[in-house]
Amino acid sequence: MTGRIDAHVHLWRRATDPQPWIDPVTMAVIDRDFAADDLARMLAATGVDTAVVVQSVNDLGETQRLLGGPSPVVGWIDLTADVAAQLEKLGTEGRLVGVRHLVHVDSDPRWLGRPDVGASLDTLAAHGLGFDLVVRWWQLELAAGVAAARPGTRFVLDHLGGVAECDDDDGWERGLRALAALPNVAAKISGLAALVPDTARLRRVTEVALDAFGPHRLMYGSDWPLALLGVGPVAWRAAVDELTGDLSADERRAVDGGTAAAWYGLEP
Repeated sequence: MTGRIDAHVHLWRRATDPQPWIDPVTMAVIDRDFAADDLARMLAATGVDTAVVVQSVNDLGETQRLLGGPSPVVGWIDLTADVAAQLEKLGTEGRLVGVRHLVHVDSDPRWLGRPDVGASLDTLAAHGLGFDLVVRWWQLELAAGVAAARPGTRFVLDHLGGVAECDDDDGWERGLRALAALPNVAAKISGLAALVPDTARLRRVTEVALDAFGPHRLMYGSDWPLALLGVGPVAWRAAVDELTGDLSADERRAVDGGTAAAWYGLEP
């Protein structure tokens, strides 16, 4: 898959996949359904060719529905149960490119470190699938330990480890660099649209990520439609273009799509 890739978007139809976390007062702009047609318009507006659709519900049914569309999917399966059986049930046909669990809101803050979860991560690797890490900044150390113990599994850190909600940038940086030291971990410059007005902080966290991971292990993501809670996807795309403006053409191509294509196994 060539061209620009948005490595992190969501689609939801609340009749089948409720989103109870959406506050209709403070999040009114996303308090509706988002479908493939909405995604196509967003991609056209941001000058991006295609997107990776990421699960928003820890439910196998949502993953099955997302796989019914044309986009590659980072879906959900129960990593505390029989992974191989669930993968067979999904009948992925190549569109399932990764798996994610909402670790950052799980009732067990150390869910990621469970032995059965670890065994399932090994099974994912055996099926050629990686795991997206959506964690709070204070869970980065745990994530680094899990990724270090499984060098054969590909991990992709979402939203730079939740830095947008972090109140300890130094602690976040230590955790991020611990993950970045592992060659089997990449990261998404995503989930940061709300930081665009804070130019200095946004530049600092982006520079840390570029220094820690390098552009060939970083990928652009809008986190749409949640980006609408910040400056919106168009302004976020422009901000990323500016933040990566000093990179070489090859490095920009990596961030804009090459890294996502490589890590998610997206074929040309």
